[in-house]
Amino acid sequence: MKNSKTNKKDLSAQQRGQLLTVLKARFEENMNRHQGLEWAKIEARLGANSDKLWSLNEMERTGGEPDVVGHDKKTGEYIFFDCSAESPTGRRSVCYDREGLESRKEHRPADSAMDMAAAMGIELLTEEQYRQLQKLGHFDTKTSSWLKSPAEIRKLGGAIFGDYRYGNVFVYHNGAQSYYGARAFRGSLRV
Repeated sequence: MKNSKTNKKDLSAQQRGQLLTVLKARFEENMNRHQGLEWAKIEARLGANSDKLWSLNEMERTGGEPDVVGHDKKTGEYIFFDCSAESPTGRRSVCYDREGLESRKEHRPADSAMDMAAAMGIELLTEEQYRQLQKLGHFDTKTSSWLKSPAEIRKLGGAIFGDYRYGNVFVYHNGAQSYYGARAFRGSLRV
């Protein structure tokens, strides 16, 4: 029988402290991503949402380097995106979703982007969010990232991904069952 404490999505006081230190340093080093926002208010909101803090830790643990990119004034939520220069290393070589993964006859990857995101408690970036992220810097100059695909495209067997090449953001398509060593996914989280 498994210890119920190991299944709990909660961080120890030490893990929380380490994560908050990393997030604060990243916040202060990248003020262009969140002008006008104050770390103290963000930290207070994080302290009141331990499940979201756990999700941010998962984003960090898998190489996403989450950072604040916005604030929803209506809900009071702060918006975090994966801001690693390249697609997160701990999430690469995955199909788009479970259906794509199960459709592979051979050489199946270990997981899918949609399943990993759900397990982490985050959402894949949409095309609009990805373009918003690219206005904050140049991301995925050597890699690519799966993006939340429109239902019409997914229904036909496809999925979309984005990257930054030749001074432009490109959004393109692949079969949802495909996977590449240089493609992961970027996530968002509202806290």
